[in-house]
Amino acid sequence: MNKGYIRADRVADLLKEEISQMLCKEVKDPHIGFITITDVEVSKDLHMAKVFYTILGDEPQRSESSDALQRVSPFIKRQLGKRLKMRYIPDILFRYDHSLDYVSKIDTLLNQLKNTNELDTPKK
Repeated sequence: MNKGYIRADRVADLLKEEISQMLCKEVKDPHIGFITITDVEVSKDLHMAKVFYTILGDEPQRSESSDALQRVSPFIKRQLGKRLKMRYIPDILFRYDHSLDYVSKIDTLLNQLKNTNELDTPKK
């Protein structure tokens, strides 16, 4: 077994898969929009899991979805307890993943810079 792949990483991968499936198929809250789980970080003692997500929509929709995710987190933890053979199910904290927003902003800036350079470059 690869010693670099610690138990917390394996648990994080498992939680990511299970939570993604639950949000798609079982959670019926209409306030949760089109959501994607991007990453899960589990503490080394396996007592805390930060679940990072992205969601389509503007800021009010994100805020509404964030509130809804906090409301359904006890349900998700209970379901994980039923599905997974673990002594302790980590507490779930949902966090919005801003990295895709950052990538989008950088891409927009690079495109603007490219368009500006094309306008400034004399044609031969």
